[in-house]
Amino acid sequence: MAKAFQMKLDSIQPTQLYISSAKLDTIMRRFEQSKPVLVEPIPVKILGNQVIFVNGHTRALAAFLLGLLEIPVCWEDEQLDWNEYEVCLKWCREEGIYNISDLRSRIVSQRLPSFVVGQMQKDATGSRGKKKSSEELREYILT
Repeated sequence: MAKAFQMKLDSIQPTQLYISSAKLDTIMRRFEQSKPVLVEPIPVKILGNQVIFVNGHTRALAAFLLGLLEIPVCWEDEQLDWNEYEVCLKWCREEGIYNISDLRSRIVSQRLPSFVVGQMQKDATGSRGKKKSSEELREYILT
């Protein structure tokens, strides 16, 4: 893992539209027991001219809800499908999601509404140009 450093929460662009209520509840309980400072760094990446969350949206929202202004992050060094992240970044901007606080009103149950899955399938393709399944998109969007 890359070296961790602190970064302001409001300077990192989310790349997912929704937060799982079940995951958020679990993380909030964990934070209450161990203090969020002890949570592993959240991976970020510069995409274009914007620092984005690669993962850890739920942990970041939990930290925000607990009043933290900064969180531990690390630079993502894995080779991921950055084209998919660009699609997700576009969705977020279209929906008015520019920082983690914008996700506080987008907490949903594990089952995504069918219209959301339909829109994701319409916009997203896998690395070989094949449409992702509903389950793949659901897992991707909620992690």
